[in-house]
Amino acid sequence: MSQMRARAAAGIALGDTFTVSRTFSREDTQAFGHLTRDYNPVHYDDGFAEVKGFSGLICHGLLTGSLICQVGGQVGWLASGMEFKFKRPVYFGDTVTCSLTITKLEDGGKAEARALMTNQHGEEVVEARLEGILPGRAEREELRRMRAQGDPGNPLA
Repeated sequence: MSQMRARAAAGIALGDTFTVSRTFSREDTQAFGHLTRDYNPVHYDDGFAEVKGFSGLICHGLLTGSLICQVGGQVGWLASGMEFKFKRPVYFGDTVTCSLTITKLEDGGKAEARALMTNQHGEEVVEARLEGILPGRAEREELRRMRAQGDPGNPLA
């Protein structure tokens, strides 16, 4: 079972941190480009990427930033706002680790979080700030029920 989902079912607390990692590929970027229709040549054309000052083709910034979606999806976070700062490019084959920490938690589940994403060299590539609503009592009960049934809709379970 997803440990993040289990923590969400138990109740998330101020200061809780969730960490995920992913290695990004050319295929990931191509699929993301088709989905979003973002065909910026820095993702597809070596010459253009070089002229822009990159040492190779780069992943879409929002593809990298989407690591927060894995955390959010596992804990049942309902996002109401996101703010990203893209600090360094992510190249095909880079492994990015996202650490998301709950920085504010109010009654009713309204929450804020900070996410920091680093590459395999320990360099910061993306910083994000999130706002949203965490699961309340009824949602946590439902998460427990889902987990008890094997969490069938969750391939990460």
